[in-house]
Amino acid sequence: MSLKRSIQDLRKRRALVQKGGGDKAIEKQAAMGKLTARERILALLDKDSFNEYDLFVEHQSRDFDMDKKILHGDGVIIGTGTIYGAPVCIFAQDFTVAGGSLGLMHARKITKIMDHALKMRVPLIGINDSGGARIQEGVNSLAGYGEIFYRNTMASGVIPQISVILGPCAGGAVYSPALTDFVFVVDNISKMFITGPSVIQTVLGEEITMEDLGGARVHAEITGNAHFFAESEQECFDQIKKLITYIPWNNTTKAKAFPPKDPTFESRIDEIVPGDPKQPYDVRDLIKAIVDDSDFIEIQELWASNIVIGFGRMNGETVGFVANQPLVLAGVLDCDSSDKAARFIRYCDSFNIPIVTLEDMPGYLPGVDQEHSGVIRHGAKVLYAYSEATVPKITVIIRKAYGGGYIAMNSRHLGADFMFAWPTAEIAVMGPEGAANIIFKKEIMEAEDPEGMRIKKVEEYREKFANPYVAAAKGYIDSVIEPEETRELLIHALEVSKNKEDHRPAKKHGIPPF
Repeated sequence: MSLKRSIQDLRKRRALVQKGGGDKAIEKQAAMGKLTARERILALLDKDSFNEYDLFVEHQSRDFDMDKKILHGDGVIIGTGTIYGAPVCIFAQDFTVAGGSLGLMHARKITKIMDHALKMRVPLIGINDSGGARIQEGVNSLAGYGEIFYRNTMASGVIPQISVILGPCAGGAVYSPALTDFVFVVDNISKMFITGPSVIQTVLGEEITMEDLGGARVHAEITGNAHFFAESEQECFDQIKKLITYIPWNNTTKAKAFPPKDPTFESRIDEIVPGDPKQPYDVRDLIKAIVDDSDFIEIQELWASNIVIGFGRMNGETVGFVANQPLVLAGVLDCDSSDKAARFIRYCDSFNIPIVTLEDMPGYLPGVDQEHSGVIRHGAKVLYAYSEATVPKITVIIRKAYGGGYIAMNSRHLGADFMFAWPTAEIAVMGPEGAANIIFKKEIMEAEDPEGMRIKKVEEYREKFANPYVAAAKGYIDSVIEPEETRELLIHALEVSKNKEDHRPAKKHGIPPF
């Protein structure tokens, strides 16, 4: 065959395979409000940057008449490309081909691009849209999932791993996204569950829909399995593109620096926090008042909202923020918020991202439900994560810092490099009201005016103990600062900490309170 005819043959083969499951299957995908796998990749990556590999791979199964079926590309597309010029490896399951079911060759394509991402030290993006294991291939499908999970674990903390759920992700398949760093979901499209509604109805007799069981909102608001929630696929891709600009390619580099910009937030920083310590405020406003261009990308916004985590830039450099949210449960730590914060702290530490902690919380959430849910174990994760982290760690105490909460939120005692406090900070074993009621109980009860005496003793305790100067006098706080000084001092502390070295005892690994 001549070169010209060979090229023509190649082009025909490409065009046929790139149609996936064919026109009818593609029309069905569109009718569900979903893009095809190839459209998704092209929408996410820079124009003309995608290079596909293993286009002509086919399944090897011969049972159940599978030898008579042609599954183009075996239901998954893999390749490399760029996002804002930064290289990434990517795979996208193709639901138009056998429902995107995972067989042996399908899994081998995925593990091939995963291996490539790890060797080349670039981010890995996986777009999941699959009915699950290919039943006709039996244990080979299960083996394929195991190979993927193993690579997810090996790549963890080395390269960023991003999972995008754009269709069903069922059974064992859900554990790959669960092992990755960030999971993106889209309303009315994303579905994640271990056992489907039909199984639950058969076993438990409960009527339940797929959306109620594991829809996008369920995982964004209730389970915490999703980190970003979008209303459309395009919004989801925009979220991924933005995130990529904040994180490094791998654990040996730092995130790309941008030109510094002053905050553009409309309120002055000293106007955000009310003078009355019982009055709430939105800590995200405080973050926006100190980060470059007031641009803050929040992670897991809809879950465990009593703590806020996410990325911003200071002086052009990426910084991870962990902040108590006084708007929700007064910013207390509980089981879910502890998990949320601890996981984010460990991510930042793995990828050389400094951590700024903004503290305003009365402690851990009390109650039988929390105790029975293991708040001791969950709360210990925060202590472990902060203590383990070796990146620059800076804390600003805004108002309340009581009891175990004061210790947990990156205190000097857990290795904070810099500790600042506003003049409004209250650092104590417990709140003035509770402390006064215990310490001065007898005096209050015997007083002619018990309520007046109680108020007097509360103020006495606050003046003597619940202020930042007691901790500053002992060297636990480096400086009591004015609110307007916060951004300047944070930038200076981050600059001073750039070359920080923190040596730890030699060991295989620690044992976190999982």
